[in-house]
Amino acid sequence: MARPGVSFAPPPYPYERLDVLKKLAETHAGGMIDCSIGTPVDAPPDAVVATLAKAEGVRGYPTSQGSPELRHAASSWMNRRFGLDLSPDGVAVCIGTKEFVGTTAGYLHLRHPERDTVLFPSISYPTYAMGATLAGLRSVPVAMVDGQLDLESVSRADRDRALLLWSNSPSNPTGALDDLEGVATWGRRHGVLVASDECYAEFTWAGRPRSILEHGTEGVVALHSISKRSNLAGIRCGFYAGDEDVLSFLRSVRQHAGFMVPAPVQAAVAVAYDDDEHVDQQRARYRRRLSFMSEALGAFGLSAPMPDGAFYLWCSKEGIDGWELATLLAERAGLVVSPGELYGEDAANFVRVAMVQPDERLAVAASRLER
Repeated sequence: MARPGVSFAPPPYPYERLDVLKKLAETHAGGMIDCSIGTPVDAPPDAVVATLAKAEGVRGYPTSQGSPELRHAASSWMNRRFGLDLSPDGVAVCIGTKEFVGTTAGYLHLRHPERDTVLFPSISYPTYAMGATLAGLRSVPVAMVDGQLDLESVSRADRDRALLLWSNSPSNPTGALDDLEGVATWGRRHGVLVASDECYAEFTWAGRPRSILEHGTEGVVALHSISKRSNLAGIRCGFYAGDEDVLSFLRSVRQHAGFMVPAPVQAAVAVAYDDDEHVDQQRARYRRRLSFMSEALGAFGLSAPMPDGAFYLWCSKEGIDGWELATLLAERAGLVVSPGELYGEDAANFVRVAMVQPDERLAVAASRLER
């Protein structure tokens, strides 16, 4: 029962709704195989852990925008990976990119109170819409066509009220790649800031990794995370880069709000961004697991094609919806997956399977499916 005078209660956290599936999966000898949440399972680089253990800078307050060492490492990585010419001054850190996704719309609305709408992909990570809700703004899903934003479907009324457009390529959950140049062009044409969530860029299978910053920085912000790239989700660090005016504003307001990544974490993340070899190894692991499970799920009767990016399989089975399919996989194989409805109404007939279990546990799941 709602308390008198209380006008907002947050909805259940999406992944807490999976408890019923976990109970079904746990009935299997050997327990459940949890592929529901994109939590990395493989070891981070030893040098990163060693740097974190030194606890350098732990006594003083870290800078909100990030240490010179981390900003240099992040910009150098962007320049290597995407062929950019990004200065360390064009980078600022955040406490994991989910925090940035969940708060940025509210900060931008302070600057542009006449705009009250956040646009986001109709099949997407739920925090894009929740960030608008937490700021008291409208969230409007944008239809997807062949995995890409159908920006021509956005009504003129919504476009004129739009404060921010989120893009996500490679996509969580579908793995599709968007036309980032087209997205940036649309945003500039209509005066809508584009925030490009690129946290899976290292795991791009169809061609090379891409960033929206390859098409200029005006009117766009790119967002990157160390969580997926280096198996460091637990230390909560990411960065954003792009439009100089927007970055200046966000750095200032975030400094006032007290957002600071701990100094030992910043030192460790700088080491991670300076090393590409461990990412090459992780990329090979994910590609192997995707191929293995795509074949196993296909043999079980699912449509489970290899994605163009990210480390998820986006699966369906004719005649049943995502919750029914997730229940079937939990019952038959002890495999816990995320029903597509968690990512939007348009995704109701799918499930997302994350390749975040060791090879041997995925082999157990495949064996159960085969039986």
